[in-house]
Amino acid sequence: MLKIGLTGNIGSGKTTVAKVFELLGIPVFYADDEAKKVMVTDAILIDAIKQAFGQKSYFADGSLNRKHIAAIVFNNPTELEKLNALVHPAVFRAFDKLEANAKGAPYIIREAAILFESGSYKTCDRTLIVTAPLEKRMARVVERDGISQTEVQKREARQMPEEEKKKLADDIIINDDIQLVIPQVVALHSQYLSLANTI
Repeated sequence: MLKIGLTGNIGSGKTTVAKVFELLGIPVFYADDEAKKVMVTDAILIDAIKQAFGQKSYFADGSLNRKHIAAIVFNNPTELEKLNALVHPAVFRAFDKLEANAKGAPYIIREAAILFESGSYKTCDRTLIVTAPLEKRMARVVERDGISQTEVQKREARQMPEEEKKKLADDIIINDDIQLVIPQVVALHSQYLSLANTI
């Protein structure tokens, strides 16, 4: 089955694009949502997190002690890397499960904010980036999350620059509020269907 990696920096509208693909009947794997899910459902990962960050990582009811984890990894890149190294294999396992259940689909989309940073783009047949001018993206996030522009800039700084991602991506969707997004998605959908038929 053809695997398409979908990414975009903060405020680009990659989730909106993913939803359009879903309306076209394509299964979408939301890596960020799955990462949160596996941290409380994947027994292998839960044990590994407890060993790496202590029993305090989870409450008695099995829910994740986000404050405890955040206090450890927030300003410590080494600890954050350690956490990501534990979570990524569990996310891959969840993706494999979705793929196995999506047998009838011509292709599948893996939506991930850190598709290139995590290296998961290497498991995809093609990669697609959703782009928008920085001012537009920042304005969207300020409105959506109710946070300051400074906070958005901090989040943006933690991501690989959009220009670098554009060089790595096979396909681009421009979401600048000028060009219509749906026709761009539909055109790529046709292209991906053709590609899927050759596999």
